[in-house]
Amino acid sequence: MTTPFHLAIGVSCLKKAREFYGDLIGAKEGRSDSKWVDFNFFGHQLTCHLVEKANADSYFNSVDSQAVPIPHFGPIVPPEQFEALKTKLEKANTSFIVKPQIRFKGLPGEQKTMFFKDPFGHSIEIKSYPGKMEY
Repeated sequence: MTTPFHLAIGVSCLKKAREFYGDLIGAKEGRSDSKWVDFNFFGHQLTCHLVEKANADSYFNSVDSQAVPIPHFGPIVPPEQFEALKTKLEKANTSFIVKPQIRFKGLPGEQKTMFFKDPFGHSIEIKSYPGKMEY
């Protein structure tokens, strides 16, 4: 069994965080306060802390000929969940940093991947492996 992780990020509006992570992504809300909210983010705890200015500057690194934003975070999900989330994000007119695609096709570690930003500039990657996940 995988050990869940905890990630805390700064957001400038808790309402927008609830709309994005709760309504769009489907993360169930947990405990909250006037200054923060916890989400069950694919089995992990994501805490959005209210800050005056969310600062999520990105840098880019080339991975399989794609400009991948650094830093980024996100879950590894089963293929059917990847497709369902991809469809939901496309219907919401999400602007993808890296459009949904297959990376490393035919090679060890082949995976579906997509990158997008939350309303506060944090880069998120959703991945899915067709078979056994390879690190």
